[in-house]
Order: sequence, then structure tokens, then C-alpha cells
Amino acid sequence: MVATGNDTNGTALYQKVPIGTDTDGMNILGLVLFAMVFGVALRKLGPEGEELIRFFNAFNEATMVLVSWIMWYVPLGIMFLVGSKIVEMEDVVLLVTSLGKYIFASILGHIIHGGVVLPLIYFAFTRKNPFTFLSGLITPFTTAFATCSSSATLPSMIKCVEENNGVDKRISRFILPIGATVNMDGAAIFQCVAAVFIAQLNNHELNAGQIFTILVTATASSVGAAGIPAGGIITIAIILEAIGLPTNDLSLMLAVDWIVDRTTTVVNVEGDALGAGILHHINQQEMKKKQQEAELGEDKDEEAEELLEVRVEAVANRADGESSPLVRHQAVRTPEGTPEAIESML
Repeated sequence: MVATGNDTNGTALYQKVPIGTDTDGMNILGLVLFAMVFGVALRKLGPEGEELIRFFNAFNEATMVLVSWIMWYVPLGIMFLVGSKIVEMEDVVLLVTSLGKYIFASILGHIIHGGVVLPLIYFAFTRKNPFTFLSGLITPFTTAFATCSSSATLPSMIKCVEENNGVDKRISRFILPIGATVNMDGAAIFQCVAAVFIAQLNNHELNAGQIFTILVTATASSVGAAGIPAGGIITIAIILEAIGLPTNDLSLMLAVDWIVDRTTTVVNVEGDALGAGILHHINQQEMKKKQQEAELGEDKDEEAEELLEVRVEAVANRADGESSPLVRHQAVRTPEGTPEAIESML
């Protein structure tokens, strides 16, 4: 509040002037943007950048091994974390009710996305019944629901997509491994819902800028989420840091993540499978076009050969030897393309 003077009665007047302040925490969006640009730059380097790429891949794999070790002790840690939260809450019924609403909102979002949005995208590209395609993927969906891991579902998904739905092996074995690590639309949905839930739990009102930040950060961070159980919990911390919310409430997410993560994984693998199906359809259409063009080209070649057979090209009369003025020497092109001289009576 800055004093701007006095009014006619001598009362001091103040004006509210915004000032820039630095918030505590990491610049998550800056790190995500830098990582994307840095990755493109490494690719541009070619062979020189592959060494650093292999280093980051090995570093990521080592981190995943550490996380897998930590996951063995997670149930014991969750018990104490949730117990402390329950003791801190004045109204335990309100906490249980809030978690129930969070679970319902997440599962409802997954049902809408997996049952309506993704099938409509598949139908828009292929003009085929998406549920006929999905009916051949019951086994990988069951595996995803049981294991909560996109990576563990990958072998079963590749087998069913190729054998039951007839997707080309070159497409399925290229798209599905990438989708298992990149395509995490189910995780992005549940992360957005979790961030809003924690904000409401702390009575923090989100403005339009923070909501947009949640959307962008959840989309970007879900790309790097590991395809393992509870892999999306770590990325929620990134979202909370980006909008300035406390990360200590993640223990509540861990308490119910075993429920939400099942539908999350099912939606993730469904998006991978439908993406492979769409690419297979587009590839078939392109192959049909090329085949039709090749057949049309063959027809044109046959017509051209027939024309060459009947085409007659006049040449000058031979000067050597005796000839009659009524006889012209002409050349006819054979199917092999070589001219053959014949005599014709005019």
C-alpha cells in the first residue's frame, strides 16, 4: 500500500501497487522446457550427443532401480504417514469423504476418456467400430488392471494387437514400446484431479493461471512418468511445486493410489493400442493408394507398348542401290523398342 496523498478531509489515501516477489521452490516449468530443448539439441549433435544420451538413459534406469527398492518399504511408510494425517485432521469423516470424492472424480474422468474420447478419436480416423478393436484386448486390459504397470503389460499388448487385431508387427513393435513410456493420458487426468484435490484440501483457491500451469505441467510431466506402479505420484510433486502447494499431502495420494492407479494404467494402455490401430489403418490406406497407382502405371505401360507396336515412322528413301519411286522404306518399332525396316507399297 503506497500513500498517494490526502483527501479534502485530511485522510491519507493509499493505493495498492503490485510488486514482484520470488517464490520458494524450483522453477519446474523452466526445467521442463530446458530439458525438452536440451534433448532436441543432443539429437542434433548426432553421434557426439549419443554418449550423453546413453548417460542419461543409464542414470534413469539406475533411478528406477532405486525406486523399485524403495517401493518395498512404501507400505510401512504409508502407514505412519496416513496415521499422522488422520491424527492431524479434526474431522476424520471429512477426510474420508474428500478422498472418496477424489477417487470417484478420477475414475469418472478415466471412464469418460477411455470409453468416449479415445474411441471417438479412433472412429474419426478409421471409420470403424472401436469397441470391436478393443474387444480383442481383454487380456492386456486385465493385466494392466492387476499389475498397475504399463511396462509389465507391454508383452501381452503386443501379442494381442498383432494376433487378434491384425496390426502389422513393424507398427506394433515401434508404437507400443514408445507409448508405454510416453503416452500417459490416464496419468495426466489423475494428476490434474490430485492437484485440485490437494489445493481444495488446503483451502487454496486456484486462479486461471495456476489451472493452466497444472494442465501444462501434468501433460509434460506425464510423458516422463515411469510405467511402474505409483509412477505418477512423483510427478504430482512436480505439479504441486509449480503452483506453490505443499507436497506433504502426497501421503494421502499414496493411501488410495492403489485404487486409482488401476484405471489409470488401463486408460494408458488403451491409448497405446488405439494409436497403433490408427497408424495401421493409415498405413494400409497409403499402401492401397500406392498399389492402385502401380496398377494404373502398369495399364499405361501396356497401352504404350500396344501403341509402339502399331506406330509407323517414315524415314527417307534409301539412296543406295536401285529402287522404285513407288516403294518407300519405313521403320516400325518393335515391342522391344528397336526399329525394323520394312517395305510398303504406296
